[in-house]
Amino acid sequence: MTQASRLEKTAVSPKAWTMLGIGVAAQAAGTVFVSTPAFLIPLLHSEHGLSLTQAGTLAAAPTFGMVLTLVAWGAMADRFGEKWVISIGLALTAIAALAATTTDNYALLGIAFLLGGMAAASTNAASGRVVVGWFPKDRRGLAMGIRQMSQPLGVTIASLTIPTLAANVGIGSAVGLSVALNGVLALICAVALVNPPRPAARPTDIPVETINPYRSNWFLWRIHVVSALLVFPQFTLSTFGLVWLISEQGWDAAPAGLLIGISQFVGALGRIVVGIWSDRAGSRVGPLRLVAVSASAVMLAMAAADAAPWGVPALILLLATTASVADNGLAFTSVAEAAGPKWQGKALGAQNTGQFIAASAVGPVVGALIGAVGYPLAFAIVAAFPAAAIPLVPSRDRDISV
Repeated sequence: MTQASRLEKTAVSPKAWTMLGIGVAAQAAGTVFVSTPAFLIPLLHSEHGLSLTQAGTLAAAPTFGMVLTLVAWGAMADRFGEKWVISIGLALTAIAALAATTTDNYALLGIAFLLGGMAAASTNAASGRVVVGWFPKDRRGLAMGIRQMSQPLGVTIASLTIPTLAANVGIGSAVGLSVALNGVLALICAVALVNPPRPAARPTDIPVETINPYRSNWFLWRIHVVSALLVFPQFTLSTFGLVWLISEQGWDAAPAGLLIGISQFVGALGRIVVGIWSDRAGSRVGPLRLVAVSASAVMLAMAAADAAPWGVPALILLLATTASVADNGLAFTSVAEAAGPKWQGKALGAQNTGQFIAASAVGPVVGALIGAVGYPLAFAIVAAFPAAAIPLVPSRDRDISV
């Protein structure tokens, strides 16, 4: 692709942007439900007598549920299309949330959150197919970057509403927000979401898009492993960034929380910027490799931040958070393009599953490291994970989506 052709972007229909907007809203609604129990932890612990271990287990239930069903929802999207997978998944999420509002038994509440997480996984697995199907190759990086903002958007909505609702009107009303959001989005998707047009079958004996991409080459396996390794710096910062600012840098809780919120917002914008970069470069794996290099470098910078003058650690944390989340859209776009129309849902489900499993290990592993050797050395050790990802990034893109 010449420089001139890279600058001449393919026109995108208004319908494609509408489908992207619906997909972002749908996944954000599911994320609100998945995030809700985490924001109930303080109330459950201080006023309802749950230990932090019990409250933390309750908060992990939706994520565990998602891990169980991501690939299955993706397979259903491959077979039946995105529209009804997302619509039914959101409707089931709303039903699970409604069930959670009707019980004071924490075991039953945990089951409701588990089932709701299993249902909410539908949007994670299927909304990526909407982006790849409706957007041309040279606009997918931008579109997937926008789509990847749905998760921080959902977390932001939950953080601003759930604690206040729970404190003022009770846990049932706080969870009831997910009933409303997911129920409304289920109806919107059922009415307005349109499956993207499918590419015409190729005139070959065995169409390449029907071949199992996991058997034909190692590309998808390598991207999955790279993404799992890059989860470590991302979740290290999101999990321990706040306590690092307070306990190591001497910040008060309020400004520390504000900085974490700003860094998450800047990181979300960074996903869009990196997506545009990949569109202009005509490559996903090239920028992905540089992101891995950057993630390792910024974690080493975090390790050295304790010795920096006041204000510098905050800037380093901001840069580190932005770099550590920049890979998400690139990896998802690369996976969808390499999997092809018949395997996109399953491959995106596998991509999410690997990331969630890796993310679940970050808390105990990095927490133990910090306890044993302190923050600076723990951050330096975490830098080894993205460094290990660098040679695993494929040298060339693979795209059978067009």
